[in-house]
Amino acid sequence: MTKLPEKKLPVKLIALDLDDTLLNNSREISDENVHVLRRAASLGIYVVLCSGRAEDAILPFVRRLDLAGTQSGRYIIAVNGCSIFDMHKRERIYNKKVPADVLLYADRMAREMGYHSEVYGPDVIYAEKSTEWTRLDSEMCGVRLEIVEDYENFLRQGFVKMLIAGEPDKLQVLQKKLRDGLGTRANVFVSKPYFLEVLPANCGKGQAVNFLADHLGISRKETIGFGDSMNDEDMIRECGYGVAMCNGFEEIKALADFVTEKTNDENGVGDFLKKYVL
Repeated sequence: MTKLPEKKLPVKLIALDLDDTLLNNSREISDENVHVLRRAASLGIYVVLCSGRAEDAILPFVRRLDLAGTQSGRYIIAVNGCSIFDMHKRERIYNKKVPADVLLYADRMAREMGYHSEVYGPDVIYAEKSTEWTRLDSEMCGVRLEIVEDYENFLRQGFVKMLIAGEPDKLQVLQKKLRDGLGTRANVFVSKPYFLEVLPANCGKGQAVNFLADHLGISRKETIGFGDSMNDEDMIRECGYGVAMCNGFEEIKALADFVTEKTNDENGVGDFLKKYVL
């Protein structure tokens, strides 16, 4: 049964996952969703894109909304909560990295299973080898792929995120190995069935939204987060109102406060905001 609000929600900050949430199945923001989010911004509600992508890969969607020049649209949350970027000041106001020893350990475990890892910069994905998986990620993110010769030494500087792509069944096995081996030293999860991510400990979209709300003087109870997948889990938990897409993972729908009535391909975000927030 779809869970829906019984009254208008008092919201001052909207955090939005991109893939399979705000974006439709063509990976675009629909005209309807653009219209609704611009209306929210005109009312002084912060509209914050909150993605696993690096900063530069989020910018095309920022341009689509055309809110970056306003106070309400000046912030983006990138790399699944590792970075908050202020587009007015052109600087990160929040940034976390995965330590070098964690990256080296995860890379070694990936190699043992026949996979290659990659790490993220603000505008580039770095990898030791170009594979079908690294090319897929580069294409999906719209960020160039750069091959690094001395990759192991390269990892020693630390990065905001490592991604290991591969067959879903094998990634589940690798996820367990990494969680057992790293414990609380890293946040390890499957964001899509074929993408396993390694992030800094105690870091996620939810923590980043909380930081930004505090920075803006907004009560955490006045934040709302929309998501569909496991990389949205802590955002759904931490926001004052967590909203799962009806096309999302069952685990996310189960823990959310509410579930949209329409899918990402049916303007589900805009539909929910019009009915229960605006």
